[in-house]
Amino acid sequence: MVYPPAPWNLQGYAVQTLQLVDVARVRPLVPSELEIVSLLPGKTLGGIYISSYGLGSVMEYNELIVVSAIANYAGKWGAWVSHIYVDNPNSVAGGREIWGLPKELAQFSWEGSDSVKAAPLGYRVTVSQENRQLCSLNYSKQTLALPLPFSGNVFSADRSNLLLFKGGLQSRSGLIKGELEVAEESPFASLNLGQPLLTVACEDLRLTVGAPEVVGNRSLEFSY
Repeated sequence: MVYPPAPWNLQGYAVQTLQLVDVARVRPLVPSELEIVSLLPGKTLGGIYISSYGLGSVMEYNELIVVSAIANYAGKWGAWVSHIYVDNPNSVAGGREIWGLPKELAQFSWEGSDSVKAAPLGYRVTVSQENRQLCSLNYSKQTLALPLPFSGNVFSADRSNLLLFKGGLQSRSGLIKGELEVAEESPFASLNLGQPLLTVACEDLRLTVGAPEVVGNRSLEFSY
């Protein structure tokens, strides 16, 4: 496989949901060395990020990221990605070999336009793996957008280490309506993701994913 070194610079469009996740449900998916941060008693913050990266990106592909928890390790905070899917084999290889992310191949279907209503809210993206649907997200058109920069840390793990890397995002972002459907056969159905607290659309997205750093040793019993 051929993929560029970190950092990766990506451009395109994304939809992000934010949901509360039961700590007890996500605990088996998170390395024991990471402390899960509770925003409410027994609840951490998670969500679904679905994006399409096009011209101007180091690689063109679609992506689904399942953030299942906010975690803390040695005073460093970051999101924990339990599941991640793309439709480009080179992105799978780079994600696994550079960042230790459990990327898998999947298929993405984007529906809807300003003139055609393809879903209850106007737009829909569906992610499937072979004959199994993973999830679908119905979402509305973005009407009010503001230029909002954002950066955050993400935890991952390779065979022996806990890793941390930074993502920096610039886009025209705004709140939209979103309805998430996770299929019963989906690998992340156990998270019991409810309807989003918030759904954000990111237009004119510019994302930089930095190189990872080793922040600790990984327990041998953990694997994705």
